[in-house]
Amino acid sequence: MEVITYKCPNCGGDLTFDPASGKYKCEYCLSSFTQEEAEKANPKAAEALNGEDDAAGAQEASDAQKESSTEETKGETEQGEAVVYTCPNCGAEIVTDATTAATYCFYCHNPVVLSGRLSGEYMPDFVLPFKISKEQAIEKFLSFTRKKHFIPKDFFEKSQVQKMTGVYFPYWIYGGDFETDYIARGRKVRVWQTGDVEYTETSIYDVRREGEVRVDGLSRNALNKADRDLIECVQPYRLEEMQPFSMGYLSGFQAEKRDIEQQQIAPELKKELETMARGAMRNEANEYISLEQEKMNLSPKQENWRYVLFPVWTLTYPGKDGKVYYYAMNGQTGTINGDFPYERKRALLTSAVSALLVLIVMLIGGYFA
Repeated sequence: MEVITYKCPNCGGDLTFDPASGKYKCEYCLSSFTQEEAEKANPKAAEALNGEDDAAGAQEASDAQKESSTEETKGETEQGEAVVYTCPNCGAEIVTDATTAATYCFYCHNPVVLSGRLSGEYMPDFVLPFKISKEQAIEKFLSFTRKKHFIPKDFFEKSQVQKMTGVYFPYWIYGGDFETDYIARGRKVRVWQTGDVEYTETSIYDVRREGEVRVDGLSRNALNKADRDLIECVQPYRLEEMQPFSMGYLSGFQAEKRDIEQQQIAPELKKELETMARGAMRNEANEYISLEQEKMNLSPKQENWRYVLFPVWTLTYPGKDGKVYYYAMNGQTGTINGDFPYERKRALLTSAVSALLVLIVMLIGGYFA
């Protein structure tokens, strides 16, 4: 498996994607580059993305570090559900999960992309790049959590919030054009009064509606190990900002490859599509007081599936109660979701002090009265 790092053409430092500027930035000489410039300076990344022969490219490399990196990469081994790869920067062996596609070396912090995880059938069609930087994410997160009461003080420590990590999670997006054939029994009720007598007339109609429905943007998380509820709750994303996939967007972030396929979630998404189409047809027949015995057929004229990486800032906090608290932030819009720790002793002490103050005020008031 090819291990890719993006290097600065000016100083050789690591390039990472900068959400604020949308460019690739070198933290050493502070140079910045467009996507095209970064890929031109790192041709091996472009070769991996295009599926070219990595082995041939490695043989042509004259740089000693590249040759060493290629030999070490060949030594990568699968260990059950984990994978060991060799960092091309410092030579350390790093263990990753079987679904990890981009990460960084825990020793030298060199960002790396494991291209084999995102090639061939596992290559994403699109990516939603991070729009919120780590500094912005921390600021938004602290601003949000400081409004909460009785959160442990160490929750706000710099060493804790600096653990926030940007992760690209895999998603399937489903949509297309569909023909609908809707059949139901509709009921209309007419009420009128003649003299002192009130009359009610109920009419039953055969209802049929045909039409076309266009749906796009039905999405599902494609990773089993993710906290699905947590990640789903930071949606929606602005899908119109999707970009054709490039591995450069992953540099400096973590990324996961999918382990859930289309056929596993297709029934769920198609059921959601049917519910939406049924609602649209009901709106077309809104002159009836009720619709019963509904039947609907959906015939796809065109279906499309897209494999996309969505940006999420994640943070964990090991609570004193033994529970690990997880938080997620939409890396594009800043929407936050999570379960916050609660310091029970502080809450009880505050309640006790408040009750004591009320009692003192009442006693003083009664004394002077």
